[in-house]
Amino acid sequence: MADPWLALEFGADPAERIAQVGAAHEAFLTAGDLPPRVRDVVAESWRRSAGALLDPEATAPVDLTDDALESYRAAHPLARVLPLFRDLLGGIADDGAHLMAVCDAGGRLLWVEGHPGVLRHAERMNFVPGARWDEAHAGTNAPGTALAVDHSVQIFATEHFVRPVQRWTCAAAPIHDPIGRLLGAIDITGGDHLATPQSLALVRATARAAEAFLASAAPADPDVISVAALGRDEAELRVGGRRVRLGRRHSELLVLLLDHPEGRTGEQLGLDLYGDDRLHPVTLRAELSRLRRALGPELLDSRPYRLRGTVRADFRTVGELLERGDAAGALRAYPGPLLPASDAPGVARLRRLVDGQLRAAVLAAGDPALLAAWTATPAGADDLTAWQALARALPPGAPRRPLALARIGQLSAEYDLEGATSLQRRGN
Repeated sequence: MADPWLALEFGADPAERIAQVGAAHEAFLTAGDLPPRVRDVVAESWRRSAGALLDPEATAPVDLTDDALESYRAAHPLARVLPLFRDLLGGIADDGAHLMAVCDAGGRLLWVEGHPGVLRHAERMNFVPGARWDEAHAGTNAPGTALAVDHSVQIFATEHFVRPVQRWTCAAAPIHDPIGRLLGAIDITGGDHLATPQSLALVRATARAAEAFLASAAPADPDVISVAALGRDEAELRVGGRRVRLGRRHSELLVLLLDHPEGRTGEQLGLDLYGDDRLHPVTLRAELSRLRRALGPELLDSRPYRLRGTVRADFRTVGELLERGDAAGALRAYPGPLLPASDAPGVARLRRLVDGQLRAAVLAAGDPALLAAWTATPAGADDLTAWQALARALPPGAPRRPLALARIGQLSAEYDLEGATSLQRRGN
């Protein structure tokens, strides 16, 4: 299977790909259409960029300069690994006619270094220290999209949402601190020659090296657990400097335990996991035993089953932000549904609860930016009510209103067809 994070498949013609995706980009901007030849990661990023009401001719804004910029980046945790970045990527960037860039977790560029001629060209699109290159301000681009999806990614030419950036190709990977918090991303940017597996592998390796350096420099805390389970089928666990990707069943068990910090009996876990009266005690005990080995024996209690230590979970963060009335913050912290491939009853109930609470908060706010961001998520992409609310909230001349109206038409037609099919089945 081809790597979905790579821009070009082996043997693909770059010029042909540029033309194909460029045509798809124009179709998306004019009618909201997304042909299948656009990669899923790019299509979702285009939706987020459009949802942020971003002008496709926009230039990334610069919000930090001079002394303020110097003070900010001197205090940033990634300043500690800048020598490592320069050692691994600096010489390659200078010799290969491209740039090395480092940004913070908000997409603000901290350092941009490399070939002098390429630097001068990059300045014309504000690819400079202090500029905001998150998706909301600069559209689809490797560092901004890597931060949005928390995964290394390559963005090629016309895959960029903003037209002035479409002559560039970039690859970026996110960087986390020892307890799993997102610190920023490392990026290489240049011409079409970067659309290779090697460039993506290089930034991935550099990001992992930076994380290893930060982990070695900080004392491990075995009581801190960080869990990411939103927008992914398998949860990722970070604990005591370790990074563990769990399988599907262990991911479900971990989420169920996180949702009940007071603990669960084996019978309760069995019902939440399997959803029937057959408690599967032997299978459940075996799964919990394997989960304990993955977590470490000091992190999982029994009688009742519960997690020890301080726990940070992304889906709980969304709920806490909603409790504080911060719908915008909750939406920023929400990359997608909870373990979307899981059919465990307890996980499905929790997934519906998280999505439903977030959706209700967004609809209640009536803010067009929030509504647009919600419709750019997997849970909101087919939400007819949200698209209708977005169309009502946008002024008649807003550039994104035609996209909203087109999507309303598509969804209405699909729902009418489903309704007619259902009636026909009942009639037969």
